[in-house]
Amino acid sequence: MAWSRYQLGLAALMLLTGSINTLAAKWADNFSAAGCGGTEEHSFQHPFLQAVGMFLGEFSCLGVFYLLVWRDRRRPEPSMAPSQPFSPLLFLPPALCDMTGTSIMYVALNMTSASSFQMLRGSVIIFTGLLSVAFLGRKLGLSQWLGILVTIVGLVVVGLADLHSSHDQKHKLSEVITGDLLIIMAQVIVAIQMVLEEKFVYKHDVHPLRAVGTEGFFGFVILALLMVPMYYIPAGGFSGNPRRTLEDALDAFCQIGRRPLIALALLGNVGSIAFFNFAGISVTKEISATTRMVLDSLRTLVVWAVSLALGWETFHGLEILGFGVLLTGAALYNGLHRPLLALLPRRRREETGGGDEREALLRGESAAINDGES
Repeated sequence: MAWSRYQLGLAALMLLTGSINTLAAKWADNFSAAGCGGTEEHSFQHPFLQAVGMFLGEFSCLGVFYLLVWRDRRRPEPSMAPSQPFSPLLFLPPALCDMTGTSIMYVALNMTSASSFQMLRGSVIIFTGLLSVAFLGRKLGLSQWLGILVTIVGLVVVGLADLHSSHDQKHKLSEVITGDLLIIMAQVIVAIQMVLEEKFVYKHDVHPLRAVGTEGFFGFVILALLMVPMYYIPAGGFSGNPRRTLEDALDAFCQIGRRPLIALALLGNVGSIAFFNFAGISVTKEISATTRMVLDSLRTLVVWAVSLALGWETFHGLEILGFGVLLTGAALYNGLHRPLLALLPRRRREETGGGDEREALLRGESAAINDGES
Protein backbone atom coordinates (compact mmCIF):
# COMPACT_ATOMS: atom_id res chain seq x y z
CA MET A 1 0.00 0.00 0.00
CA ALA A 2 1.32 3.42 -0.97
CA TRP A 3 2.21 5.86 1.79
CA SER A 4 0.19 9.03 2.22
CA ARG A 5 1.85 12.45 2.20
CA TYR A 6 1.49 12.57 5.97
CA GLN A 7 3.27 9.22 6.39
CA LEU A 8 6.05 10.30 4.01
CA GLY A 9 6.42 13.50 6.00
CA LEU A 10 6.73 11.60 9.27
CA ALA A 11 9.34 9.24 7.81
CA ALA A 12 11.34 12.16 6.41
CA LEU A 13 11.09 14.05 9.72
CA MET A 14 12.36 11.05 11.66
CA LEU A 15 15.28 10.47 9.28
CA LEU A 16 16.20 14.16 9.18
CA THR A 17 15.97 14.92 12.91
CA GLY A 18 17.67 11.65 13.87
CA SER A 19 20.62 12.53 11.65
CA ILE A 20 20.74 16.13 12.86
CA ASN A 21 20.88 14.93 16.46
CA THR A 22 24.22 13.16 16.02
CA LEU A 23 25.64 15.69 13.54
CA ALA A 24 24.77 18.69 15.74
CA ALA A 25 26.47 17.10 18.75
CA LYS A 26 29.60 16.40 16.70
CA TRP A 27 29.50 19.90 15.19
CA ALA A 28 29.57 21.39 18.70
CA ASP A 29 32.53 19.15 19.59
CA ASN A 30 34.49 20.43 16.57
CA PHE A 31 34.38 24.08 17.73
CA SER A 32 37.22 25.78 19.59
CA ALA A 33 36.96 28.98 21.60
CA ALA A 34 38.54 30.76 24.55
CA GLY A 35 37.03 30.09 27.95
CA CYS A 36 36.54 32.08 31.14
CA GLY A 37 39.23 34.19 32.76
CA GLY A 38 41.20 34.69 29.58
CA THR A 39 42.09 31.03 29.11
CA GLU A 40 43.52 30.13 25.73
CA GLU A 41 41.38 28.71 22.93
CA HIS A 42 40.46 25.07 23.41
CA SER A 43 37.99 22.52 22.06
CA PHE A 44 34.38 22.55 23.21
CA GLN A 45 34.37 19.30 25.19
CA HIS A 46 31.41 19.40 27.54
CA PRO A 47 29.65 16.04 27.19
CA PHE A 48 27.63 16.25 30.40
CA LEU A 49 26.27 19.69 29.52
CA GLN A 50 25.29 18.32 26.11
CA ALA A 51 23.51 15.44 27.85
CA VAL A 52 21.56 17.97 29.93
CA GLY A 53 20.47 19.59 26.68
CA MET A 54 19.36 16.27 25.27
CA PHE A 55 17.23 15.58 28.34
CA LEU A 56 15.73 19.05 27.99
CA GLY A 57 14.65 18.02 24.49
CA GLU A 58 13.11 14.81 25.85
CA PHE A 59 11.44 16.78 28.67
CA SER A 60 9.73 18.96 26.05
CA CYS A 61 7.88 15.84 24.81
CA LEU A 62 5.84 16.09 28.03
CA GLY A 63 4.54 19.48 26.86
CA VAL A 64 3.64 17.98 23.47
CA PHE A 65 1.76 15.17 25.24
CA TYR A 66 -0.37 17.54 27.32
CA LEU A 67 -1.00 19.67 24.23
CA LEU A 68 -2.31 16.59 22.41
CA VAL A 69 -4.49 15.71 25.43
CA TRP A 70 -5.90 19.25 25.53
CA ARG A 71 -6.67 19.19 21.80
CA ASP A 72 -8.24 15.73 22.04
CA ARG A 73 -10.54 16.77 24.90
CA ARG A 74 -11.89 19.65 22.81
CA ARG A 75 -13.21 17.20 20.21
CA PRO A 76 -16.83 15.97 20.35
CA GLU A 77 -15.57 12.38 20.60
CA PRO A 78 -12.14 12.13 22.26
CA SER A 79 -9.95 9.39 20.77
CA MET A 80 -7.20 9.21 23.38
CA ALA A 81 -7.90 6.60 26.04
CA PRO A 82 -7.49 7.84 29.63
CA SER A 83 -4.21 6.61 31.10
CA GLN A 84 -4.13 4.25 34.04
CA PRO A 85 -2.91 5.64 37.36
CA PHE A 86 0.80 5.06 37.93
CA SER A 87 3.65 6.42 40.00
CA PRO A 88 6.03 8.70 38.05
CA LEU A 89 8.85 7.22 40.14
CA LEU A 90 8.55 4.11 37.95
CA PHE A 91 10.49 6.09 35.37
CA LEU A 92 13.34 6.95 37.73
CA PRO A 93 15.43 3.74 37.26
CA PRO A 94 15.17 3.86 33.42
CA ALA A 95 15.94 7.60 33.55
CA LEU A 96 19.09 6.94 35.59
CA CYS A 97 20.18 4.37 32.99
CA ASP A 98 19.39 6.82 30.19
CA MET A 99 21.34 9.56 31.97
CA THR A 100 24.39 7.35 32.48
CA GLY A 101 24.37 5.83 29.00
CA THR A 102 23.84 9.18 27.25
CA SER A 103 26.62 10.88 29.22
CA ILE A 104 29.07 8.09 28.39
CA MET A 105 28.13 8.28 24.69
CA TYR A 106 28.71 12.05 24.57
CA VAL A 107 32.12 11.52 26.19
CA ALA A 108 32.87 8.89 23.54
CA LEU A 109 31.75 11.18 20.71
CA ASN A 110 34.67 13.47 21.60
CA MET A 111 37.05 10.57 20.92
CA THR A 112 35.75 9.01 17.70
CA SER A 113 33.97 9.87 14.46
CA ALA A 114 30.25 10.58 14.15
CA SER A 115 29.71 7.68 11.73
CA SER A 116 31.47 5.14 13.98
CA PHE A 117 29.50 6.51 16.93
CA GLN A 118 26.24 5.91 15.06
CA MET A 119 27.23 2.47 13.75
CA LEU A 120 28.47 1.13 17.08
CA ARG A 121 25.18 2.08 18.72
CA GLY A 122 23.73 -0.83 16.75
CA SER A 123 25.38 -3.16 19.27
CA VAL A 124 22.43 -2.49 21.59
CA ILE A 125 20.53 -5.45 20.04
CA ILE A 126 23.18 -7.85 21.36
CA PHE A 127 22.73 -6.82 24.96
CA THR A 128 18.97 -6.28 24.69
CA GLY A 129 18.55 -9.81 23.33
CA LEU A 130 20.72 -11.41 26.00
CA LEU A 131 19.14 -9.46 28.88
CA SER A 132 15.61 -10.17 27.64
CA VAL A 133 16.41 -13.89 27.77
CA ALA A 134 17.96 -13.63 31.24
CA PHE A 135 15.47 -11.31 32.97
CA LEU A 136 12.27 -11.36 30.91
CA GLY A 137 12.24 -15.09 30.16
CA ARG A 138 11.96 -14.43 26.44
CA LYS A 139 12.92 -17.09 23.90
CA LEU A 140 14.82 -15.79 20.92
CA GLY A 141 14.28 -17.34 17.51
CA LEU A 142 17.02 -18.69 15.28
CA SER A 143 17.01 -15.54 13.14
CA GLN A 144 17.50 -13.36 16.23
CA TRP A 145 20.48 -15.37 17.45
CA LEU A 146 21.89 -15.19 13.93
CA GLY A 147 21.27 -11.43 13.91
CA ILE A 148 23.23 -11.09 17.17
CA LEU A 149 26.17 -13.07 15.75
CA VAL A 150 26.17 -11.01 12.52
CA THR A 151 26.07 -7.80 14.58
CA ILE A 152 29.15 -8.92 16.52
CA VAL A 153 30.98 -9.47 13.21
CA GLY A 154 29.86 -5.99 12.09
CA LEU A 155 31.26 -4.43 15.27
CA VAL A 156 34.64 -6.08 14.62
CA VAL A 157 34.66 -4.69 11.05
CA VAL A 158 33.78 -1.16 12.22
CA GLY A 159 36.47 -1.39 14.90
CA LEU A 160 39.04 -2.39 12.28
CA ALA A 161 37.93 0.54 10.12
CA ASP A 162 38.53 2.88 13.07
CA LEU A 163 42.01 1.43 13.64
CA HIS A 164 42.92 2.00 9.97
CA SER A 165 41.48 5.52 9.86
CA SER A 166 42.80 6.80 13.19
CA HIS A 167 45.98 8.15 11.61
CA ASP A 168 43.89 10.35 9.28
CA GLN A 169 41.91 11.99 12.09
CA LYS A 170 42.71 14.42 14.87
CA HIS A 171 42.09 11.68 17.45
CA LYS A 172 44.90 9.46 18.71
CA LEU A 173 44.64 5.70 18.34
CA SER A 174 44.21 5.28 22.10
CA GLU A 175 41.36 7.81 22.07
CA VAL A 176 39.59 6.04 19.21
CA ILE A 177 39.82 2.65 20.95
CA THR A 178 38.63 4.14 24.25
CA GLY A 179 35.77 5.96 22.53
CA ASP A 180 34.58 2.84 20.70
CA LEU A 181 34.69 0.78 23.91
CA LEU A 182 32.77 3.47 25.79
CA ILE A 183 30.03 3.47 23.12
CA ILE A 184 29.65 -0.30 23.40
CA MET A 185 29.67 -0.04 27.21
CA ALA A 186 26.92 2.56 27.01
CA GLN A 187 24.78 0.18 24.94
CA VAL A 188 24.83 -2.29 27.86
CA ILE A 189 23.28 0.42 30.02
CA VAL A 190 20.77 1.32 27.28
CA ALA A 191 19.78 -2.36 27.06
CA ILE A 192 19.23 -2.44 30.85
CA GLN A 193 17.04 0.66 30.42
CA MET A 194 14.94 -1.11 27.76
CA VAL A 195 14.50 -4.21 29.92
CA LEU A 196 13.46 -2.09 32.93
CA GLU A 197 10.94 -0.19 30.80
CA GLU A 198 9.43 -3.39 29.44
CA LYS A 199 9.26 -5.11 32.83
CA PHE A 200 7.93 -2.27 34.99
CA VAL A 201 6.65 0.57 32.78
CA TYR A 202 4.92 -0.75 29.65
CA LYS A 203 2.36 -2.79 31.61
CA HIS A 204 0.82 0.51 32.76
CA ASP A 205 0.01 1.48 29.14
CA VAL A 206 1.63 4.92 29.43
CA HIS A 207 1.54 7.10 26.32
CA PRO A 208 5.01 7.02 24.66
CA LEU A 209 5.36 10.81 24.63
CA ARG A 210 4.50 10.94 28.32
CA ALA A 211 7.04 8.19 29.04
CA VAL A 212 9.82 9.97 27.10
CA GLY A 213 8.95 13.31 28.70
CA THR A 214 8.89 11.93 32.24
CA GLU A 215 12.26 10.22 31.80
CA GLY A 216 13.57 13.47 30.29
CA PHE A 217 12.35 15.39 33.35
CA PHE A 218 14.19 13.11 35.76
CA GLY A 219 17.33 13.07 33.61
CA PHE A 220 17.34 16.86 33.19
CA VAL A 221 16.83 17.66 36.88
CA ILE A 222 19.30 15.09 38.25
CA LEU A 223 22.08 15.76 35.73
CA ALA A 224 21.65 19.54 36.04
CA LEU A 225 22.11 19.22 39.82
CA LEU A 226 25.16 17.01 39.29
CA MET A 227 26.79 19.84 37.33
CA VAL A 228 27.66 21.44 40.68
CA PRO A 229 29.82 18.60 42.16
CA MET A 230 31.22 17.85 38.67
CA TYR A 231 32.63 21.39 38.64
CA TYR A 232 34.94 20.42 41.52
CA ILE A 233 35.72 16.73 40.81
CA PRO A 234 39.17 16.39 39.20
CA ALA A 235 39.35 14.23 36.06
CA GLY A 236 42.94 14.74 34.90
CA GLY A 237 43.64 13.95 31.27
CA PHE A 238 40.13 12.54 30.87
CA SER A 239 38.77 16.09 30.99
CA GLY A 240 38.75 18.51 28.06
CA ASN A 241 38.37 21.77 30.00
CA PRO A 242 41.25 23.95 31.30
CA ARG A 243 40.48 23.24 34.97
CA ARG A 244 40.69 19.46 34.29
CA THR A 245 37.48 18.80 36.19
CA LEU A 246 34.74 16.36 35.25
CA GLU A 247 32.60 19.18 33.84
CA ASP A 248 32.93 22.96 33.75
CA ALA A 249 29.60 24.46 32.75
CA LEU A 250 30.87 28.02 33.28
CA ASP A 251 33.67 27.42 30.79
CA ALA A 252 31.08 26.08 28.33
CA PHE A 253 28.94 29.23 28.61
CA CYS A 254 32.02 31.44 28.17
CA GLN A 255 32.92 29.53 25.02
CA ILE A 256 29.36 29.86 23.75
CA GLY A 257 29.53 33.61 24.35
CA ARG A 258 32.68 33.86 22.23
CA ARG A 259 31.43 31.45 19.52
CA PRO A 260 27.63 31.86 19.18
CA LEU A 261 27.55 29.07 16.56
CA ILE A 262 28.10 26.62 19.41
CA ALA A 263 24.72 27.68 20.79
CA LEU A 264 23.17 26.94 17.38
CA ALA A 265 24.67 23.44 17.43
CA LEU A 266 23.37 22.82 20.96
CA LEU A 267 19.90 24.09 20.04
CA GLY A 268 19.96 21.78 17.02
CA ASN A 269 20.70 18.89 19.36
CA VAL A 270 17.92 19.84 21.81
CA GLY A 271 15.30 20.48 19.12
CA SER A 272 16.16 17.46 17.01
CA ILE A 273 15.82 14.95 19.86
CA ALA A 274 12.34 16.29 20.67
CA PHE A 275 11.13 16.06 17.07
CA PHE A 276 12.91 12.71 16.59
CA ASN A 277 11.05 11.13 19.50
CA PHE A 278 7.73 12.53 18.30
CA ALA A 279 8.35 11.41 14.70
CA GLY A 280 9.55 7.96 15.80
CA ILE A 281 6.47 7.32 17.92
CA SER A 282 4.22 8.58 15.10
CA VAL A 283 5.96 6.36 12.51
CA THR A 284 5.38 3.31 14.71
CA LYS A 285 1.71 4.26 15.09
CA GLU A 286 0.97 5.35 11.50
CA ILE A 287 3.18 2.92 9.56
CA SER A 288 4.98 0.16 11.51
CA ALA A 289 7.73 -0.53 14.03
CA THR A 290 9.70 -2.22 11.23
CA THR A 291 9.70 1.00 9.22
CA ARG A 292 10.97 2.86 12.27
CA MET A 293 13.86 0.39 12.58
CA VAL A 294 14.75 0.77 8.90
CA LEU A 295 14.72 4.58 9.12
CA ASP A 296 16.84 4.44 12.27
CA SER A 297 19.39 2.34 10.35
CA LEU A 298 19.31 4.68 7.35
CA ARG A 299 20.25 7.68 9.47
CA THR A 300 23.59 5.99 10.07
CA LEU A 301 24.17 6.23 6.32
CA VAL A 302 23.11 9.90 6.32
CA VAL A 303 25.47 10.73 9.21
CA TRP A 304 28.34 8.98 7.45
CA ALA A 305 27.65 10.71 4.10
CA VAL A 306 27.37 14.18 5.65
CA SER A 307 30.54 13.63 7.72
CA LEU A 308 32.41 12.76 4.51
CA ALA A 309 30.98 15.77 2.67
CA LEU A 310 32.00 18.15 5.48
CA GLY A 311 35.50 16.68 5.67
CA TRP A 312 35.07 15.48 9.24
CA GLU A 313 36.41 12.05 8.26
CA THR A 314 37.95 10.27 5.30
CA PHE A 315 36.50 7.49 3.16
CA HIS A 316 37.33 3.90 4.14
CA GLY A 317 35.78 0.90 2.41
CA LEU A 318 35.71 -1.09 5.64
CA GLU A 319 33.10 1.34 7.01
CA ILE A 320 30.74 0.48 4.15
CA LEU A 321 31.30 -3.22 4.80
CA GLY A 322 30.79 -2.74 8.53
CA PHE A 323 27.60 -0.75 7.99
CA GLY A 324 26.26 -3.43 5.63
CA VAL A 325 27.00 -6.22 8.11
CA LEU A 326 25.42 -4.29 11.01
CA LEU A 327 22.37 -3.53 8.88
CA THR A 328 22.05 -7.23 8.01
CA GLY A 329 22.29 -8.17 11.69
CA ALA A 330 19.61 -5.65 12.65
CA ALA A 331 17.37 -6.87 9.80
CA LEU A 332 17.69 -10.49 10.92
CA TYR A 333 17.06 -9.63 14.57
CA ASN A 334 13.97 -7.56 13.75
CA GLY A 335 12.54 -10.06 11.27
CA LEU A 336 12.91 -8.03 8.07
CA HIS A 337 13.91 -11.20 6.23
CA ARG A 338 10.45 -12.72 6.66
CA PRO A 339 8.69 -10.71 3.91
CA LEU A 340 11.40 -11.83 1.47
CA LEU A 341 11.07 -15.48 2.51
CA ALA A 342 7.30 -15.23 2.21
CA LEU A 343 7.67 -14.39 -1.47
CA LEU A 344 9.51 -17.64 -2.25
CA PRO A 345 6.56 -20.05 -1.79
CA ARG A 346 4.36 -17.69 -3.79
CA ARG A 347 6.78 -17.65 -6.71
CA ARG A 348 7.11 -21.42 -6.69
CA ARG A 349 3.35 -21.78 -6.64
CA GLU A 350 3.01 -19.45 -9.61
CA GLU A 351 5.65 -21.40 -11.53
CA THR A 352 4.35 -24.91 -10.74
CA GLY A 353 0.68 -24.12 -10.34
CA GLY A 354 0.47 -25.98 -7.01
CA GLY A 355 2.33 -26.55 -3.80
CA ASP A 356 -0.48 -25.55 -1.41
CA GLU A 357 0.46 -28.18 1.15
CA ARG A 358 4.12 -27.18 1.09
CA GLU A 359 3.19 -23.49 1.47
CA ALA A 360 1.05 -24.32 4.49
CA LEU A 361 3.95 -26.15 6.10
CA LEU A 362 6.21 -23.17 5.50
CA ARG A 363 3.66 -20.88 7.06
CA GLY A 364 3.45 -23.12 10.08
CA GLU A 365 7.21 -23.09 10.47
CA SER A 366 7.27 -19.31 10.17
CA ALA A 367 4.58 -18.99 12.82
CA ALA A 368 6.63 -21.10 15.20
CA ILE A 369 9.58 -18.78 14.70
CA ASN A 370 7.37 -15.77 15.29
CA ASP A 371 6.09 -17.21 18.53
CA GLY A 372 9.63 -17.27 19.87
CA GLU A 373 10.49 -13.74 18.85
CA SER A 374 9.60 -10.30 20.04
